[in-house]
Amino acid sequence: MTFLKQWAEAAYTSVGFFWMALWAFILGYVISSMIQVFVTEKRMQKTMGVNESKSVLLGTFFGFISSSCSFAALASTKSLFKKGASFVSSVAFMIASTNLVIELGIIIAIFLGWQFFVGEYIGGIIVILFSWLLIKLIKPKKLVKQAREKLRQEEDDDMAMDDSKDWKKEIVKETSWAKVAKKYKMEWGMVWKDVTLGFTVAGIIAVFVPNSFFQTLFINSGPDVTHYSFLEILEHVVVGPVAAFMTFIGSMGNIPLAALLFGKGVSFAGVMAFIFSDLVVFPVLRINAKYYGWKMSLFMLLLLFLSLVGATLILQYVFEWFHLMPDPSRVRMESSDYFQWNYTTFLNIGFLIVTGYLVYIGFFKHKDVKQGMGHMAPKSQLFEKILKILAMICYAWLIIGWILKFLIL
Repeated sequence: MTFLKQWAEAAYTSVGFFWMALWAFILGYVISSMIQVFVTEKRMQKTMGVNESKSVLLGTFFGFISSSCSFAALASTKSLFKKGASFVSSVAFMIASTNLVIELGIIIAIFLGWQFFVGEYIGGIIVILFSWLLIKLIKPKKLVKQAREKLRQEEDDDMAMDDSKDWKKEIVKETSWAKVAKKYKMEWGMVWKDVTLGFTVAGIIAVFVPNSFFQTLFINSGPDVTHYSFLEILEHVVVGPVAAFMTFIGSMGNIPLAALLFGKGVSFAGVMAFIFSDLVVFPVLRINAKYYGWKMSLFMLLLLFLSLVGATLILQYVFEWFHLMPDPSRVRMESSDYFQWNYTTFLNIGFLIVTGYLVYIGFFKHKDVKQGMGHMAPKSQLFEKILKILAMICYAWLIIGWILKFLIL
């Protein structure tokens, strides 16, 4: 009976986590969909120019306003690089479009608090600067040349969006919002499996995994630990990306797991390293190898790993210096009453109404409106099939768990 009670509690916790974040997901993906419809990739390419400093700055900005889906980010990065953007500005775009996007920041603020929100954006910029510095020092001209040559062998990919229309005129048209609705559906279609798996695993870990496991994995971690040595922090920022590499879950699904890690006593730097690790997981490594070759893919993996380690170490000591370290006791992820009549519930209801409007206008009133699919990285069919099966198992786990909680126990 103890196991059944834990099962019920884990399922309740998983759905509670998602309920906490639902309005933020909807808001983020609506904004992302609007930007993708009204600010085309061709406009980005025209604006970036050839000056390196300007192109890095613009690459970072365009990444910030892009989709948070890693697969979309990788494909857009490849397209920009293929069309002539410098390697360093393409890397800046890739990092920003997965770590500096609006929806990710909102989710982080909800689960982890304002310090992590600030750390995410400052740290993301530091990761970009570190990558820029390492590229200048290493000067991988041969690898960059080989990557461009490999891309030139592909067929040219014309951009689906019409660049000639004025977004100010388009934004007041219902047909434009029908396109936003279709993009919105695509956004959810790209992440639903990762989000399902991430939130379900977070609930299971919260209930079933003891603190001793995290204290073994992350040296000297614990809710009551207030000081870490440099070597302990270094171990945390190295193990964080390794843990992320093993999860295969995207950045949005990883945030409740990150909150659990922090609540269990993992250092601020270790948790930030875990969050920043969505570009050093195996699916990303494989896709970059398909685009640019294995040498370039491994170089990018090393580049990003070293950059995030350096950035998170800086964040740890800067936040300590200014006495801004967050309190792990404020991150309560277990045994909470998630479903109350509070601001979260009203926000969720409001944004579900927004979703309903988009569904109506995009798939009923203007269902014939076409929307270009945009660029997506080539996903492994086997990997996607496995993720889908795991997501279905998660839904079965959650449904049975809720039945146990409300009808049996």
